[in-house]
Amino acid sequence: MDSYVYLDYAASAPMVPEAKAAEAAYAEAPYAGANPNSLHTLGREAAMALEGARREIAKALGGGFRPGEIVFTSGGTESNNLALYGIAEGARARDRKRTRVVVSAIEHDSELDVVPALKDRGFAVTLVRPGRDGRIAPEELERAVGPDCALVSVMSANNETGVIQPVAELAEIAHKAGALMHTDAVQAFGRIPLAIDTCDAVSIAAHKIGGPVGIGALALRMRCPFRPQNFGGGQEAGKRPGTQDVRGALAFAAAAKAQTDHLAERRSACAAKANRLFQKICAPGTGIQPTTTAQIDDTRLPGMVSIYVPGLDSETLILKLDQKGFEVSAGSACSSGSLDPSHVLSAMGIARNDALGALRISFDERISDEDLDRFADALIGIVAANN
Repeated sequence: MDSYVYLDYAASAPMVPEAKAAEAAYAEAPYAGANPNSLHTLGREAAMALEGARREIAKALGGGFRPGEIVFTSGGTESNNLALYGIAEGARARDRKRTRVVVSAIEHDSELDVVPALKDRGFAVTLVRPGRDGRIAPEELERAVGPDCALVSVMSANNETGVIQPVAELAEIAHKAGALMHTDAVQAFGRIPLAIDTCDAVSIAAHKIGGPVGIGALALRMRCPFRPQNFGGGQEAGKRPGTQDVRGALAFAAAAKAQTDHLAERRSACAAKANRLFQKICAPGTGIQPTTTAQIDDTRLPGMVSIYVPGLDSETLILKLDQKGFEVSAGSACSSGSLDPSHVLSAMGIARNDALGALRISFDERISDEDLDRFADALIGIVAANN
């Protein structure tokens, strides 16, 4: 196959020109390679560039976060780990009765895999399940929180189905119980306006929005109690030690600005493409089913189509599509080697045999309608030939 149509942006999006230009500009800068924590001239210049990137990301993120509240990390996984460990332990240190963490059952593995470790550290953990539409109902969270709750964490939009969660309502419920609120906005940032004004912490990552792999951020309110999890330097206000990646931060900032400057237009264009694809591949008689009843509008991320094919498995579908030049995934790229059905679809009540045939098609406005049409025809043909 000479060329491929890449439809796995939710795993990692192709870099945008603005991010590439920022990396190139850094390479030519006098301070390229200088440590931003050094006191000499080039170190100070690198530090100024880093702070400029921090300001740009805070502005793009919104929610009233200040530049000094942006903690650079290696990506979304580290940001989520840092949030759960650091905030839960900080809250417990401030109030010893705060020993429970509440997370949704559809969180990314970078949160759910932390659950056993939180229990080892003396926390109780409650999982809140979604409805069949993939949404966490506020009343379900209300039943789960109480005076012992330290932290609530619910993602802004799901990384497999694209379903947008009612984060503002959930944050209000968490705060009424005296708990803190974190949201994993890795998939939502740069794709939809974020409802994070009342969140205490937010995770984001560069490579989901066309920035480089290997850099992310945890936006953490100054007032939020937090215990560092790593040690060895005073970088990032002591919250995450280690020499910062200035090149990555600048490219991250450039991508964040590019993706949020014209968000409404980009969202509308991308949603139109997704709805058109959805209607074609899930038309009666194709044998292809949507994983959720939520429509691709205000309740779903634009550019993400989540489906399943009863009687076929994801691996077969992915490999057959790959042979035809189309690159998709079964769900989260971080658990692509698993033979088990998606924990997200299982939590939504989708039968195991159906969930084993799930596909996630993800893209942004850069993909052409022609490529999506060719993909739809290929998928429908594969399903027809195997039924």
